[in-house]
Amino acid sequence: MSQPIRPGGIHALGTVVPKAATPALRRRGFAQAAIVGRWSEVVGAELAAQSAPERLVFPRDGQAGGATLHVRASGVLALELQHLAPIVLERINGFFGYPAVARLALHQAPLPAKPNRPKKAAPRSLSAAETDAIDAAVARLDDERLREKLKALGRRVAAAQKPKPGNGM
Repeated sequence: MSQPIRPGGIHALGTVVPKAATPALRRRGFAQAAIVGRWSEVVGAELAAQSAPERLVFPRDGQAGGATLHVRASGVLALELQHLAPIVLERINGFFGYPAVARLALHQAPLPAKPNRPKKAAPRSLSAAETDAIDAAVARLDDERLREKLKALGRRVAAAQKPKPGNGM
């Protein structure tokens, strides 16, 4: 039986940050804050690494369509983005689900420094006893493809964990 979720309990950070950031992003013109957080999905990882949406400005007459998205781009990417503008606009409007943005305003300026994320350590090598245990756990499966996939999964999970005493380590 599952326990009910308590309103004051622990929440995943990914569910809290958009709610907290939305008022600040709305002041910058981003009615839909997800475009900032999912910029790399919208324009692709290569373009997102050297650009960032700054603000979304809607026309003064109050129409929903025809907004201008101001994008900060570093280096020569601003020129490249200018040439790719029709494709980028198509992707942005596909993200919104309607033609929300009519044009891009590109600003050539350095991007704010991104925090350095520590690299993950390489997975440890498994002992013979650990690989034998994983192989034995899936040995009775008839589907060979499934068996191999589960072996690979088991090895990745075991390699990410600390070795248990008595496993030949």
